[in-house]
Amino acid sequence: MLECRGSIWWDRPVQETHSKDITSTVSTSSPRLVPGIAQRVHLLGAGGAGMSAIGQLLQIRGHVVSGHDPMPSAFVSALESSGVVVASGPSASNHWPSDVQTLIRSAAVPDSDPQVLAAEAAGVPVLRYKHALGAVTGKDSLAVAGTHGKTTTTWMLFEALGGLDQARSLAGMPLEGAGILVGGLHQRLGCNVVAPMPGAPTAVEACEYDRTFLELSPRGGIVTNLEADHLDYYGSMEALEGAFARFAAGIDPGGLLVLSSDAPEFLREAACCEVWTLGREYDVELHGEDRGYFSIRIVGPGWASGVVRLQVPGRFNVDNAAAAVALAVGLSARGDSGLDQALLAEHAARGVARYEGTKRRFESWGEVQGVQVVHDYAHHPTEVRVTLEAARRVFPGLPLHVFFQPHQASRTHRFLKEFIESLRGADRVVVADVYGARQTIDGRQAGAEDLAVGLRRAGLDASAGGGLKTALAELVQGIVDPAAVLVLGAGDIDSTHDDLLSQLALRLDS
Repeated sequence: MLECRGSIWWDRPVQETHSKDITSTVSTSSPRLVPGIAQRVHLLGAGGAGMSAIGQLLQIRGHVVSGHDPMPSAFVSALESSGVVVASGPSASNHWPSDVQTLIRSAAVPDSDPQVLAAEAAGVPVLRYKHALGAVTGKDSLAVAGTHGKTTTTWMLFEALGGLDQARSLAGMPLEGAGILVGGLHQRLGCNVVAPMPGAPTAVEACEYDRTFLELSPRGGIVTNLEADHLDYYGSMEALEGAFARFAAGIDPGGLLVLSSDAPEFLREAACCEVWTLGREYDVELHGEDRGYFSIRIVGPGWASGVVRLQVPGRFNVDNAAAAVALAVGLSARGDSGLDQALLAEHAARGVARYEGTKRRFESWGEVQGVQVVHDYAHHPTEVRVTLEAARRVFPGLPLHVFFQPHQASRTHRFLKEFIESLRGADRVVVADVYGARQTIDGRQAGAEDLAVGLRRAGLDASAGGGLKTALAELVQGIVDPAAVLVLGAGDIDSTHDDLLSQLALRLDS
């Protein structure tokens, strides 16, 4: 059952196919409560992307759900539109409904939260987000892990699975009806969760923070890459690598693990299932580029897709698309589908080609009198670097202004040199104050001024602008059209959307 608003995901035209559009009236059977979770559920940190998605799935499965989050957000609105009552403001014990049977809390909610204390005092079970995620997805999940690219690759996998359903429909076969639970909103559908048909797979974004991905029991998986991150939690690269090895080992022995080009070799040895690595068991061919948008063909054991053009820019998305198609086709070919692998590959690739992007992932905010504005969630040095590289391809010759909000003082401290090197691809950088979604675990901190000083020493035009409002004003004052503006960060920098566009219009009109 497709719960988010908008058309069925495969019912959209693609240049590379002339097959008929498909509409569907699929529906789920009667709601089934999730095993291990009581019927009456309360969510703490309900505005988190994953928490909001879990709340919606629980509601669909017949649970009675309420929630709390300090701030309103798009994810809170999605919960409320599905009938969930979400309280806002600072957490207090009176936000705690007396009839709650299970409390689910996000990783950002501290042990000292008044509602957590109230639940413990009442003897109500308290589950962390990761435990609820494992319960909700069960053994039908297809998990996408990696330091970077999880959200996009998870959506691409979902689109590839939708392409397989298109092939089934054309062959007169029943649709599978895959689901998804992911951290980013689909640009067109405007949601981050789709409920699967009973027995169908769910594409899941498998985050490594808090060892969340180790609570999953996937029958297939993708690892996009592995770099140092969340070391304030893990303590060492060895511990992080160990967690990824356990993730690989946890995939069903009869399943499939797909490794992209930047995934480490030791994961092949850790896995108990079959493993496909980009450049070995499967590959991707480049068939052209137009300002950062690539045309590709994906090849696997005994199959190959046609050439499709991706609708999302960046060389990194070529590898993401290839991994998504490889897992979808590789797993489907193992079943008794009766469909030719080449046909499956063709439609899986067409599905990925329909993917129009995720909000906060190279999301166009529009053009204001010759100034192109794009927002991206990039908050790790590698993500910043490849996003800047993509912007240079998409906007060749334009001066590139970067408005950057660092995410977590500990990450800023740990990767200060790497951020400086990554941001050197810009012509000008304005750094807003660091956003902190979690308490610092290891005590290491660095701020916007530290980063700006380092960038200036590297010869870049850079400044620390303070809070978002003052930093935004400083950014706009230095822009002359034509130009491109990259708004980067995983915090609340996306809230500057309206002010940035209006201030640009006023300045460039004057």
